Amino acid sequence: MNSNEIEIHKELKKYFGFSQFKGLQEQVITSILDGKNTFVIMPTGGGKSLCYQLPALIREGTAIVVSPLIALMKNQVDAIRSLSSENGIAHVLNSSLTKTEIAQVKKDITSGLTKLLYVAPESLTKEEYVAFLQSVPISFVAIDEAHCISEWGHDFRPEYRNLRNIIKQLGKVPIIGLTATATPKVQEDILKNLDMADANTFKASFNRPNLYYEVRTKTKNIESDIIRFIKQHKGKSGIIYCLSRKKVESIAEVLQVNGISAVPYHAGLDAKTRAKHQDMFLMEDVDVVVATIAFGMGIDKPDVRFVIHHDIPKSLESYYQETGRAGRDGGEGHCLAYYSYKDVEKLEKFMSGKPVAEQEIGFALLQEVVAYAETSMSRRKFLLHYFGEEFDSENGEGADMDDNVRNPKHKVEAKDQVVKLLEIVRDTKHIYKSKEIVFTLIGRINAVIKAHKTDTQPYFGSGSDHDEKYWMALLRQVLVSGYLSKDIETYGVIKITKAGLDFIKKPVSFMMSEDHEYTEADDETIVTGGKSSGTADEVLTGMLRELRKKVAKKLGVPPFVVFQDPSIEDMALKYPITIQELYNIHGVGEGKAKKYGSEFVALISRYVEDNDIIRPDDLVVKSTGVNSANKLYIIQNIDRKLSLNDIASAKGLSMDALIKEMEQIVYSGTKLNIKYWLDDILDDDQQEEIHDYFMESESDKIEDALKEFDGDYDIDELRLMRIKFISEVAN
Repeated sequence: MNSNEIEIHKELKKYFGFSQFKGLQEQVITSILDGKNTFVIMPTGGGKSLCYQLPALIREGTAIVVSPLIALMKNQVDAIRSLSSENGIAHVLNSSLTKTEIAQVKKDITSGLTKLLYVAPESLTKEEYVAFLQSVPISFVAIDEAHCISEWGHDFRPEYRNLRNIIKQLGKVPIIGLTATATPKVQEDILKNLDMADANTFKASFNRPNLYYEVRTKTKNIESDIIRFIKQHKGKSGIIYCLSRKKVESIAEVLQVNGISAVPYHAGLDAKTRAKHQDMFLMEDVDVVVATIAFGMGIDKPDVRFVIHHDIPKSLESYYQETGRAGRDGGEGHCLAYYSYKDVEKLEKFMSGKPVAEQEIGFALLQEVVAYAETSMSRRKFLLHYFGEEFDSENGEGADMDDNVRNPKHKVEAKDQVVKLLEIVRDTKHIYKSKEIVFTLIGRINAVIKAHKTDTQPYFGSGSDHDEKYWMALLRQVLVSGYLSKDIETYGVIKITKAGLDFIKKPVSFMMSEDHEYTEADDETIVTGGKSSGTADEVLTGMLRELRKKVAKKLGVPPFVVFQDPSIEDMALKYPITIQELYNIHGVGEGKAKKYGSEFVALISRYVEDNDIIRPDDLVVKSTGVNSANKLYIIQNIDRKLSLNDIASAKGLSMDALIKEMEQIVYSGTKLNIKYWLDDILDDDQQEEIHDYFMESESDKIEDALKEFDGDYDIDELRLMRIKFISEVAN
């Protein structure tokens, strides 16, 4: 490693607690740090956001991140803030802020504190914001979800179209476009629109080996099938997608009645309810969210264990995006879709009211979904082929992770039929889509065939010994094998490739799998995909999760902001019993260990002692004895009975931030005697009253205390009293 590489590895460990990069992250980050325009195509869960977060934290100036969703921004800002003691390190700039909040954001940017500024594209069109951003150093502009620029993307937003002109006003700043959508058409569109043909392009593999793909027949008793599936995955988080709001409501109700904790989520609910349901899911207060596709873009929950499609989606793009929300931490992820051709007909009917060009695109995309559902070849290979990626279905990573590979269909030799098919494509001169080619083979006439007089040709009907279904299935498999190609520009016209022409000259064996018959439901047992860690101590894992939930509740953050699942599992594997040893746990940086670690190591230490556990040797790391300078300063000066206002201003902290530091100090087991300060604010009776409340209360939540005292005390008084209480009673 050269010195630059060592440097960014150090920063990665410092901020995010990881010791190595994932996939292409390091190359992307180097490109950004070199000030180059960069284009990143990386599937959901591939670690896209780290690609711009780390360089933003390292580079001079503020990075602007353009993002389409307020929920997504809020989520990321919280995550970045949890890595730093400074709240101002990341900010959001959008329509939801007050004047005071906007002033604070500007102040933090001007002082150089803010490294990441998340904005909605609309905010960037406001002149006052553009004028302000011209006056401060900008490190780069990142455009997240860049497929919103392209009308071929599944999520087109007109306001994204003008971004390039706005960025030009900010001067010569590098642009980073990021997307999880990989069809070549969308990529071209993005590069053209952002005017960055010179960009360094990085395309990650779209293979998610830990996801298990399964398609089942949709029958009348689909609800009981879903309930049985969820009960087999008891206590795990999952998302169920439905196409209509009505369906979302009814499925959520059925689940609740059956003792499954679930909430609905769709655009028809008011913003408050939506936010509440999303938070309940993130905080693990409910296991399942039943949602329309509106849900999930803003969700960065690493441990979603299953994604169920109650209705088949409109495109493979959206299917890939939605299933991609499962198993983002690399653990188990089961993707189950229910399919019936009736649903497809409904979608087609729905589309027939749209303008012709849109219909063409819509039908082309929908046919791909039908092909995916009905195919009996490896679903992973099929999906990756759609995204322009080759996959070795024998030895590729995750090769056995789908229902077709685990329960293979009967295969038949189809060498002669492949030749017949290829010859028809060649002889009809590349004018037909799949349907007309199959009709030509079986000898069925329609208007298009009549117009081209194909029905008068000698080969018309030459494949009538097999039915339409057979030829459709064969055509799909030949496409994926690369003997035919589908032209995107002309919405699915089939062409023969050089490999196809060679096959006609010199045919080789071609084993064809028979397509699925989606009629009767075969009640198969459910195979779960994903790798379980197996080696982590399960009892301890359970205890740590409980503790995490408790700690998270106390801090009012989702459990994974405290520690992610892989970190919890790693603790249950390595048994760290000091804060120093926590630094060696996956995903735990120094800040996290100090912020949340004490109760966890205490629990593990007790557990190790009670169960006579022999800990792995490689974990014992000598203590460096480095304590946070702030903490030491606060402890010493409270001992000297210095005014809290003076302590805060000496360290450049707000009162809120100082109280937070004090809370951390007492929660990690150190005493702080602040009675001298409280005596100036509250008399003895008041102090006693609050002390008694905490003594008898179920929870130490300040909201509960505020409710209880109903305006008698303000929030800071109660927090300071809680510090005194914990210090005296718990430590």
